[in-house]
Amino acid sequence: MPPPRYRSLQELALKRPWTCPSCNRQPTRRRLQTSAKPRQTASPTQDALRKPFEQRNANTLYYTLSTILGTLALAYGSVPLYKTICQQTGWGGAPIKSAVHGGELEYGDPESIAAKLTPITTSRRLRITFAGSTSDILPWKFSPQQREVRVLPGETALAFYTATNNSPTEDIIGVATYSVTPAQVAPYFSKIQCFCFEEQRLNKGETVDMPVFFYIDPEFLKDPNMKGIDSITLNYTFFKAKYDGNGRLAPMPMPY
Repeated sequence: MPPPRYRSLQELALKRPWTCPSCNRQPTRRRLQTSAKPRQTASPTQDALRKPFEQRNANTLYYTLSTILGTLALAYGSVPLYKTICQQTGWGGAPIKSAVHGGELEYGDPESIAAKLTPITTSRRLRITFAGSTSDILPWKFSPQQREVRVLPGETALAFYTATNNSPTEDIIGVATYSVTPAQVAPYFSKIQCFCFEEQRLNKGETVDMPVFFYIDPEFLKDPNMKGIDSITLNYTFFKAKYDGNGRLAPMPMPY
């Protein structure tokens, strides 16, 4: 039988695979693995490199704006917040103005108020001295009219301060804060009328008298920590203030 004829060597190789004569094995064909996914050989673009830094800069901007807004809110709310805390707790040597200590007379018990406003004639008299100052940016002269008064616990007293606007061209608003020394006396130093934490507008060259009506709570005598305290100082400090865009009165910050 004659051998078959093949049209080409390729057809011969496909139909009759070559066999190794020594090992009688057919050679294996390695197939190349192909994938539709392209190889990541391209360099990152400028936009891709810039994107993480843009996100980081945006976060930094948000944190900075939050800090600035928080600082401004704290500055505008510091005066009323300080006023409320100090009047209720006596913190920082601030006199208390509350119903418990007789500061808000219209809301207290009449009998309790009458007892608090009854002078204890058997007690020693307390020496109340006065001091006043202004911030560096406030062109006012502010001082007490009297150096001291002597009162009994439960006895009301009236004192005056004088403020003068020395600015020749500007009407100025001032706000006063106050403190009591020694600080532990503050819970017993009750004021009935005071000019602190309220707007005081002085025209250029104007001078005004500012009254302080106060008393020492008789409970002062029952506190063993008050033993030996015979002198108390009431100090006021005026700060320059102005209204912000929301119509709130706030002290002006000190220059650095």
